[in-house]
Formats: sequence, structure tokens, C-alpha cells
Amino acid sequence: MDDGARFKTEIIAMRREWIQIVGIAWTVVYAAFIVWLYAAQPRNLSDVATSASVAIGAYQIDQTRFEAGLDLFRREQYAAAREMWKLADPAERDARTQFYIAYAFYREGWGRLYNDDRLFRQGLAAAERAIELSGGALRVDDPDLKLHTPVELKAEIEQGLRRDWSDLNPLKVLRERK
Repeated sequence: MDDGARFKTEIIAMRREWIQIVGIAWTVVYAAFIVWLYAAQPRNLSDVATSASVAIGAYQIDQTRFEAGLDLFRREQYAAAREMWKLADPAERDARTQFYIAYAFYREGWGRLYNDDRLFRQGLAAAERAIELSGGALRVDDPDLKLHTPVELKAEIEQGLRRDWSDLNPLKVLRERK
């Protein structure tokens, strides 16, 4: 066997090994993708992109939608503001956005005579997400807000959900929304 023929057979053998290695690698990558799809359960292609960006650490909120939500919040259109923030942060991974969502639930649910417990519970869940995402270190310096941390907001919402004799106090009507 001359050197050219031997060289050809070595290349063919080498190609078979590489083909097998590449085939195994693609199989592993495909299996990981199927497992990830099963775990993330995206509903559409946009959810797939969002989940993938979260998984690789490149997730960012849509700042334009966040600002639009903030404008709606300042005009006391709380439900619309929450919807805009949900579009800005579809993966619910931004602590500041979750804080504002919780604040919108608090403001909409607050009442002089009674609080809307359903809205307060949703606000409590969003405040807890904000605390978890920030490790409790988030501080929002917004002059329109009286509560600047998710921990303060959570305490205020929990107080609103608590039922006790102070609820019967007629001076409660004079209390201030924060």
C-alpha cells in the first residue's frame, strides 16, 4: 500500500470518528433543547426567545414599555400600567418592574373604608417577587412614591390584609394612601 492510499484510509477512518462525535453532540444538544422546552413551556416564539435570554443571562426589560407604564401609573391608570409593565418584563425577572406592579396593585386596591383583598394579594405576590429578585436591597427613588423599598410595600400590603379591631375605627377614613 502506498502512502497516498494509506493516507486516504486514515482520513476516512478519522471522518467516521468525527461524524460519530458530532452526531452524539447534536443528539445531546437536541435532548437538552427538548427538556428545556418541556420545563419552560413557552406558548409562542416570543416566549422561547425570552426564556432563552433569561437562561443565558442576557435578559433585559423593554425600557420603552416600562416608561409608558410609569406614565400610566402617574395618571392613576393602574390596570393599564400593570399590563404595560407585564409586556416590558414578560419573564418577571426585573425587581424594579415587579416593585411598580406591586405598587399599582396596592394603589388600586387601597380604599378609605376597606381594601380590595384580591388586588392586595396580587400586590403581595409581586412585592415578594421584587424582594426575591433584589435580595431585599432594591430602593426606588421616585418622588411620587411614599414607600421606596419592596420590604416597606410588602409590610403595608400585609397590614391592609390583616383583620383586627382597628378596622372598626371611624378615624380610619382619615388615613392617607402611601
